[in-house]
Amino acid sequence: MKSLAERSTGSLYWWLFATLLLPIAIPSLVFKLLGKIKEKRYARSLNGKVVLITGASSGLGEALANSFFLAGCKVILAARRKDELERVRKDLLAVHTTMPTHPPIILPLDLSDLNSITGKVQEMLEIHGAIDILVNNGGISVRGDALSTAIDVDIRIMLVNYFGTVAMTKACLPSMIARKEGRIVCISSVQGKFAIPYRSAYSASKHAQQAFCDSLRAEVAKDNIKVTLVSPGYINTSLSINALTGTGQAYGKMDASTAGGASPESTATSILRAIARDEKDIILAPIAPRVAYWLRHLMPPVYFWIMKKRADKLSTE
Repeated sequence: MKSLAERSTGSLYWWLFATLLLPIAIPSLVFKLLGKIKEKRYARSLNGKVVLITGASSGLGEALANSFFLAGCKVILAARRKDELERVRKDLLAVHTTMPTHPPIILPLDLSDLNSITGKVQEMLEIHGAIDILVNNGGISVRGDALSTAIDVDIRIMLVNYFGTVAMTKACLPSMIARKEGRIVCISSVQGKFAIPYRSAYSASKHAQQAFCDSLRAEVAKDNIKVTLVSPGYINTSLSINALTGTGQAYGKMDASTAGGASPESTATSILRAIARDEKDIILAPIAPRVAYWLRHLMPPVYFWIMKKRADKLSTE
């Protein structure tokens, strides 16, 4: 037989569970279940959708191409390097799947050549008749302090990362608005949420992308156009190798933080899940960047102190 004290303690635990945990747990479980149902419905609806992905020749862009292709989408692979696009296309066609697929189309495209972008998009519209999803993934990074980074480098980073995104979006929007259907996806970065030392040009371009998406999302909602901004943390890609230095030369090294980042494949899966759930603005990063994001907004002095210490450390390496 249990003592009165043991029975009272047990009753207290059940009372706490029923009054405090259940009101949180049940809605959370329902929300997750509804999210899974929505994801499955969206996955089925992707079949036959036209998806244009910039920066599709490697890394996250290639992983996204693979995910959309396996979902039965008509994938358009866009990037500067035609030979790498050919490789990605060949690899996709070699994938064995039970889902009906469509041969990808290659679109050689330089995001810094703004005047050519409308014509390139028009070519794809003439082939497919529509672009259902635009994934603005193409971009370049930089490694250099603000003072010694040449202004030409600042301009190039902004030209590709920001103006290239804007030009692609503006080229695709009219046909989406005409059909009252479409989605714009912008792959930003947590460094677009908060800046870190020696990334001034890169962070600035991603900050600008954030603002553009927020304004655009409100403006095109009436036309049933969805806008999803994704801010990943470090991803294990060649982004740092292809990054520019302050002089405009190739950085040519794999950062330890980049090497230890998430895989492109897992990130691509999370992005498709975010799109399926119609996420407006999502951060895909470990706990440290998330804490930094909230510190920047809730405790700016602490954030500024941490970034100063980080800059001091990097300057001595």
